[in-house]
Amino acid sequence: MKEVIGKLGILPLASLLPEHPSVTGLTLDENWHSDTELDPWSWRARFPGEGVAAYGKFIRKKAVLVSSEWFPAYTAAAGSQLSLEERYDSGLCSREALTLLQIIRDNQGIETRELRTLADMKAKEKKTAFDNAVTELQGTLDIVISGVKERHNAAGEKNGWNSTSFETVSHWMADYKIPAFKGTREEAVTWLRSRMEQEWHPGAVKWLGKVLSW
Repeated sequence: MKEVIGKLGILPLASLLPEHPSVTGLTLDENWHSDTELDPWSWRARFPGEGVAAYGKFIRKKAVLVSSEWFPAYTAAAGSQLSLEERYDSGLCSREALTLLQIIRDNQGIETRELRTLADMKAKEKKTAFDNAVTELQGTLDIVISGVKERHNAAGEKNGWNSTSFETVSHWMADYKIPAFKGTREEAVTWLRSRMEQEWHPGAVKWLGKVLSW
């Protein structure tokens, strides 16, 4: 799977781009949630943790893996050139997204429960707003899902579902010594298109260009 991600650059977890592979399409159903080396569900934490690929809901609120080689250009091409504070002042992002990003900046690798607590969004009626804000920050390439942390009870025993953790894009890239793209947004788009056209079906290239307004 690492070879596939390296070759294709962008690989969604489930079917998303037309005529383009996905992790679910390339793996066996029985391996999912098997807690084995072959469990694709575990790779969403393993690959970011090894610096192989960034992971997050980067395209149409869907989970995607982007190789570390492609990620700088993808961030430059699909992310905003304005800071979140500038976007907030212009009415281009939610207050919840701004609050969460400020917390994540100060607590890199923070897991979901702690993030909700610090943001005062633990209440059940605030869960939807929290989920939307986290997804928003991934879609604008402000944060990535950096891993998954096990939940433990007071005795230190594993208890319940694992919890997703988050960090900023810049922090994740710095951790794995991935340099930022040197060039304009247009140059980043050109770089990505040239790579896509070598490996992707034309329909997938066209679809992504339309979705991201390239």
